[in-house]
Amino acid sequence: MNFNSLVKQIKSVQNSLQASAASAINTALTIRNWLIGYYIVEFEQNGKDRAKYGDNLLKKLETKINAKGITERRLREFRQFYKIYPQLSQEINKFAPSSVQSVPAIENNEIVPIRRTPSAELKTSPAVLIKKLPYSHLLRLSKIENNIKRTFYELEAVKGVWSYSELERQINTLYYERSGLSKNKKALSNLANSTAVELTPKDIINTPFALEFLGLNERALVTETDLEQAMLDNLQNFLLEMGRGFCFEARQKRILIDDEYFYADLVFYHRILKCHIVVELKVDKFKHEYASQLNMYLNYFKNEEMSKGDNAPVGILLCADKGSAQVKYATAGLDKNIFVKKYLISLPKEKELKTYIEQELKNQ
Repeated sequence: MNFNSLVKQIKSVQNSLQASAASAINTALTIRNWLIGYYIVEFEQNGKDRAKYGDNLLKKLETKINAKGITERRLREFRQFYKIYPQLSQEINKFAPSSVQSVPAIENNEIVPIRRTPSAELKTSPAVLIKKLPYSHLLRLSKIENNIKRTFYELEAVKGVWSYSELERQINTLYYERSGLSKNKKALSNLANSTAVELTPKDIINTPFALEFLGLNERALVTETDLEQAMLDNLQNFLLEMGRGFCFEARQKRILIDDEYFYADLVFYHRILKCHIVVELKVDKFKHEYASQLNMYLNYFKNEEMSKGDNAPVGILLCADKGSAQVKYATAGLDKNIFVKKYLISLPKEKELKTYIEQELKNQ
């Protein structure tokens, strides 16, 4: 064996076992979510005391279970997932660990086995759905009401090994509808898959669903360069040491908007201004979409995070490259004549932030 053969063998082991681990995690996650959805539906239909909980069932479950990732929103998704994919019951016991295979459902206060749900409709093989499509894909597909359209995207996603973003892109660009109008559907499929972003094991593991399931830190979701990481580490301390009312609240704050996750770099609460301060750091030049993204975060905080007595949130956008630094302040819904000057007096001066960025860049 020569050195190149050694490298090749190690890479092969790494890639194959990483893929196996990702597949195992996804299978377990899919089975868990399907079963939870099944149990909820069974209870809602046949639970002895279902009327007692009624519309508050999911909220009460969230409170009682008290586990990471088992929220009211997630429980609603699991229920929908089961309703769209009841045919997975044909495979659940094959893929589930022995300790889960015989998990019962609740029906008339008696223990009964999981029922199989046959269907005459055209559907993708349950085994293929469980083994080939990550749960994030299945959740997105479950939002498609048309069964034929959903099956089309299932098959294309499997054939093209699509990443989640690729699946989303193909749905948004009406690939199904375009295929229906195309005279050469095979050629269109080949073209779509020739440019598609493919799914990788990292994509399966590095999702909110998988990380919640495994109990891992959410920061693992965010891939940062060494430069970004170092600058954020120092920026957090820099703002706190400046005083002026900054209270640290979150790092890589996860924000859910329309079933898509975003991450705000740093979030503070300013005890003097009585508002949230959202800080975004970009290590390249300013782009218009950076300001739009920050504005979206501010509107989210205004609608979802503000408490009674709070003022509207403020954003600080820091952009840097090796040649320059830019600071942009943004406000959401503030009275320009009354509050803006007060905010700018209390927040770090633009010159101070520029100096910080330039010094950090010199230290790299």
